[in-house]
Amino acid sequence: QVQLVESGGGLVQAGGSLRLSCAASGSTFSTQAMGWFRQAPGKDREFVAAINWSTSSSYHADSVKGRFTLTRDKVKKTVYLQMNSLKPEDTAVYYCAARTGVISIRKEMYEFWGQGTQVTVSS
Repeated sequence: QVQLVESGGGLVQAGGSLRLSCAASGSTFSTQAMGWFRQAPGKDREFVAAINWSTSSSYHADSVKGRFTLTRDKVKKTVYLQMNSLKPEDTAVYYCAARTGVISIRKEMYEFWGQGTQVTVSS
């Protein structure tokens, strides 16, 4: 089992920045990819970004490309989602996820999930 704990959410004005963190613990040796998804009220959970744990290569959704950056710290077993130029439409609960396979944009492919952290962007 892998446990994921997110932090860093909050309230920010449009154009501002936040950094989300996700710390992994437990049986992390089998983890190959970690990602972030988000879910706004009344909407489906959508892919934001994912990173290959070994190579640190990452993939970002078009909606956040150029504004969000996903990185990882292998020693701390933590991934960071730096979010800049935030927009009101970025408002959602952000979830960290991990899987034993390669990067995927499909939420169904991730075995482990964090509890989520709220990000609210005011206009």
